Amino acid sequence: MPLPPGSSKVFRVGLTATVSLDVAEGDTAAALGSGDVAVLGTPRVVGLCEQASLAALGSALSPEQTTVGMRVQIDHLAPTRVGGLVTAEATLDKIEGRRLTFTVTVNDRCSLVAAGRVTRVVVERAEFLSKAAG
Repeated sequence: MPLPPGSSKVFRVGLTATVSLDVAEGDTAAALGSGDVAVLGTPRVVGLCEQASLAALGSALSPEQTTVGMRVQIDHLAPTRVGGLVTAEATLDKIEGRRLTFTVTVNDRCSLVAAGRVTRVVVERAEFLSKAAG
């Protein structure tokens, strides 16, 4: 499927953004229910990667458009303690119709914490919401 009208001119490979997080108790595996240790939880790592991918798009979307998550492939490689600072970076590296694929990394002050890919799909906001069940 092609990109919605008006958006194909603004998306380009190489769009990049970073977002940072000071790891708090609420970000831990124990707090999120994904483990029982007080280190940065994988669900929070995934959320941070998605945040960075959204930030990379900046103002490339019209107000009628948004992107929704389609696929996340993340390797969580190293723990980060509460109080640590992590930074996620997302770079748009593939555009296939409405699908936007980002390479993502998360680093703390010591090492690579996570790496992978996030794929998002451009949708018309109102049409997408009209299809939501529940």
